[in-house]
Amino acid sequence: MTGGAASDLPPIRHNDYSPLRPPALGEWAPSLSVSVVIPAHGGQHRLDLTLAALAAQTYPDHLMEVIVVDDGSDPPLRLPEIAPRGTRIVTTDPGGWGIAHAVNTGAALAGGDILQRLDADMITSREHIEALARWHHLAGCLVTIGAKRFVEEPALTSVQVYEAVHAGSLESVVNLSSALASSTEQTIARTNGLRTSRNPYHVCTGPTVAMRRETFHAVGGVDPHVLRGEDTEFAYRLAQHGVVFIPDMAARAAHLGLPAQRRDRQRALRVVAPYLAHRVPLRRDLRKERGRRWLVPYVEVVLHVGDATQEQVRRAVNAALEGTVTDVRVTLVAPWSALPSGRRPVLRDPAFEMRVMREHFAHDERIRLADEVAPSPAPIPFRYTGPVSVPLERESLERMIATLQEGRCGLLTVGLPGEGTATLARTEALGRALLLGADDAAASIGATHGVRHGDPREFWPSWRAARPAPRPGPPESAPRPDVSAAETGEPSGTEAGRASGTEAGRASGTEAGRASGTEAGRASAAKTGKGHEPGGTGPGKPGPGGRAPESRPAADPARDDSRSLLARLRAAIRAD
Repeated sequence: MTGGAASDLPPIRHNDYSPLRPPALGEWAPSLSVSVVIPAHGGQHRLDLTLAALAAQTYPDHLMEVIVVDDGSDPPLRLPEIAPRGTRIVTTDPGGWGIAHAVNTGAALAGGDILQRLDADMITSREHIEALARWHHLAGCLVTIGAKRFVEEPALTSVQVYEAVHAGSLESVVNLSSALASSTEQTIARTNGLRTSRNPYHVCTGPTVAMRRETFHAVGGVDPHVLRGEDTEFAYRLAQHGVVFIPDMAARAAHLGLPAQRRDRQRALRVVAPYLAHRVPLRRDLRKERGRRWLVPYVEVVLHVGDATQEQVRRAVNAALEGTVTDVRVTLVAPWSALPSGRRPVLRDPAFEMRVMREHFAHDERIRLADEVAPSPAPIPFRYTGPVSVPLERESLERMIATLQEGRCGLLTVGLPGEGTATLARTEALGRALLLGADDAAASIGATHGVRHGDPREFWPSWRAARPAPRPGPPESAPRPDVSAAETGEPSGTEAGRASGTEAGRASGTEAGRASGTEAGRASAAKTGKGHEPGGTGPGKPGPGGRAPESRPAADPARDDSRSLLARLRAAIRAD
């Protein structure tokens, strides 16, 4: 058997890895090397037991190395007599400390094809490394999770552990049947081995987890700034990268000592909450304070500036930042870096519009200027892309996210007749397409997560009032939505509005989802048409090239009056 690349992964829907068929334990020939990285701070005796169990593994010695990273132990850790042949102890550099820093240190030194993270207080079964490594011989974008149970540290010697594990009788020295089961085991069982889990990264905790070495480095390793919950945060980034999480209960282990949550649950939860609140946007329960700014936003809004005027871009940006989903970052795409530097005629600059626009937006931390769109917005979980000419309305993002969450889709596309297409992509689905090396990302997402085609009136309420429903057989110059609600058999109009704010919103945990279906919100949006501004040409007036554009939302007389008054005032000032 040879190691599979990411592109070798057969079609896997969400996290249902059933198409993968791993070989039976002991009935295959491994070819990939494994680097076991063990972060450790003190606890020499427990480390001795861990290494003794690793010395008795079924995985071939010549394909396994063990790197123990001593994170400031006093006295320093030493290498015991019973340990795998390729075991070494290294120390972390003085520039950092903690589990994440130690894991990154070991990963940087690792030479194996597979990285196996293991705690320094784990007694593993004989097939533990083999059970997790066998999956990585099938495909290159998997993360495997071992089983663990918590036990009080027994009075054991390294020799006893080695002999018991080598004989395949871990239970003879550790009573796993009466051990405290990990809370993740219940989730794994309830979700059919994570096959039906919506967020499988939740159970990917640190004590025993394996992945390809390139996968570890592709997501940037473990965040050394996260001192508690670093494994969950790391697993979240792996999920956005598009990996498939596979728990293997044959990779059994005993974790010596009770988890921190059992010793001081309230304090453990309090210390981890702010780390995850800033870095895991899907934890909506940790982001209840509206108006806050978080390290990793919930949605990236991508707007291609093109030939749009500064006023058009300002309207689109303001609409994105002022919606019911406030946890947003806007990316404005234009050739900003191509603007020449040096002396120039400021008022007669050929790039006058772009320079003024850049200065207007460059200093807002919620807005980024980019020459091109990054392949993935990770770790941001959603990316919206839409035309500048159709600003988001107040509830547009909220409704779109609720639609994705309701159907667990990876991509939502909304045709905007005469204006182009708006899309909302789920980052983990986009990440999977990138891992598979797909030439057509949308087709790949359709196979792994599903694509939904929506009617613009579901997400832009003013569209319903201002634009008639598309008639059959539209002319070539007026593109229609990809698939209407009637064609998909899905609710449209007010039915979709109500559905998006009920079960889907509550299931995703977003406050926005709960608000999207309210009668008051729909009525207000339909009445005011807020967020959808008319373009440069009015209804019925020919646009560029003499073509009449699509009809625009009805103008607000009060707004027109105020603009007329402002124009007269400006004219009077110029006349003076």
